[in-house]
Amino acid sequence: MPIGASSRCGGSALLVGFRAANVLSFRGEFELSLLAPDGGDRAARSLDGLRVSPVAAIFGANASGKTNVLSAMCWMRHAVLDSVAAWARAKGVPRRPFALDREATREASLFEVDILISGDRYVYGFEVSDQRVETEWLHVFPKGSRRRQVWFDRDAERPERGEDEYRFPSDRLRGAKKPVIDYTRSDALFLTAAASLQLKQLVPVHDWFKDNLWQVSPGDDLRQRDAYTRWELLKPEFRDRVEGLLSVADLGVTGVVVEDRGEDTPEVFLVHQGKDGPVPFDMHHQESFGTLAWFAFLGPLLKALDDGAVLLVDELDSSVHPLLVAEVVRLFEDPVANPRGAQLIFTGHDATLLSKAHVQRPLDREQVWITEKRRSGESELYPLTEVGVRADESLDRGYLRGRYGGVPHIGLNGMAVEIEKCAAGAEE
Repeated sequence: MPIGASSRCGGSALLVGFRAANVLSFRGEFELSLLAPDGGDRAARSLDGLRVSPVAAIFGANASGKTNVLSAMCWMRHAVLDSVAAWARAKGVPRRPFALDREATREASLFEVDILISGDRYVYGFEVSDQRVETEWLHVFPKGSRRRQVWFDRDAERPERGEDEYRFPSDRLRGAKKPVIDYTRSDALFLTAAASLQLKQLVPVHDWFKDNLWQVSPGDDLRQRDAYTRWELLKPEFRDRVEGLLSVADLGVTGVVVEDRGEDTPEVFLVHQGKDGPVPFDMHHQESFGTLAWFAFLGPLLKALDDGAVLLVDELDSSVHPLLVAEVVRLFEDPVANPRGAQLIFTGHDATLLSKAHVQRPLDREQVWITEKRRSGESELYPLTEVGVRADESLDRGYLRGRYGGVPHIGLNGMAVEIEKCAAGAEE
């Protein structure tokens, strides 16, 4: 996603859970929950009776659906922000249902988030087909209350039965709603239109999407993140923090030199200590890919921590040492380093994060999720706790041995056997 200036919703905000169905490689419904059980997750943040984890890690084999969990969350974000304008140009809903079953294209796709904003709990979701928004809803649990208020409920099939498409059962959503209804096309979200017309009670929910679910990918957006980090380095306080995080990563970097030459982006040189004194390295020609990847990651990392946002990172362990990845996880779990409650949801393969090889195992059982690809091509997401993991169990060993699923089914020397078969066939 584009990284830029954002204005946070007032007060604290946390993602409690995300639910979706019939999107990308997921045919059926899946749910990612950040709720932490009592006595479980050591790093959970308590807010209004809920314990919410700052970290969720998704492990799984290649092409099992890990990235698609993050992509589904980002698709929902773009839908909320852009459905009025972008979907009008698309002449329909540009969704991506499960592609390996024709019946799925005729069924709706589901998206729902469960979020806490300034003490109030909002459950917002919708179902979409290729042509229209089929249903849309917002349920609210006011601060300190377990009673649900239905702020609005929309069903595209009601007019066919002579009923109103929109209902406001609790009468808690104040303000002029008819202009918003008239402005909302059948292929646009009511929440998007409500924010455009400044229906004040819904603006915090809309703004949560605007300020959250930032996705960081291993390669596609590297240049964009690099440019963002360079511009931020013009701020002395930001540069001091980047220098510290580059130094603690043990990359041999002792300082940062920034030169704003009035070009597209400032020139940045990472300083190394040479035999005869400090030596600035040209980042384009003298730094390793791992150093460049870490540098480009620091911009969104610090931005998320400053704003208390939800950061989505695909393949966090790509080009970064396992000890460094563990420190990123601990950073989000540390209430002093992360006072605004930023959250990290990431995918990866690094089983050492499940290991006691670290001084303190970075991930608890409740923070780990597994994706598995079925024979039908459908992805499945489930928590590690679902497979009955013991508290004293060696999680990394169990994962690599396939006890929990989420690993490729490759026989011993399977690749060598395939190469030998091809070679034998060529000789014949």
